Amino acid sequence: MSWQSSRAGSVADLERLLHQVEGRLAHLSRSAAGRSSAAPRAAADRAADAIAGALNDIAERFRGATRTVANDASHFGDDARRMGNDALRTLGKEVGQRPLVTLAVAFGVGMIAAGLLARRSLRSSS
Repeated sequence: MSWQSSRAGSVADLERLLHQVEGRLAHLSRSAAGRSSAAPRAAADRAADAIAGALNDIAERFRGATRTVANDASHFGDDARRMGNDALRTLGKEVGQRPLVTLAVAFGVGMIAAGLLARRSLRSSS
């Protein structure tokens, strides 16, 4: 699962949780309206507990998503490092086995790059 799809899932979960909290608060305020003076305090306490629980759940989900993204980035970095090291070793072996061919290829690439840059500078000065 990519981090983008897990992020979209987390956002959907967050929206769902917020709607649940809103529903609970609306229910508590409706039920507290018809009760005695002690009942609104109890309802407010229950609402505070519900909000605290929802916020803790949201915070934990974000922490989990952060850990997932950090782990994915670490794995991508390790893979890139391994591929770079493999490419460098392969290039070193090729240069050691065929130094003249490597020099000719490097010269050719340099000539192509110089030609393209000269062509570009002629166009920009025109």
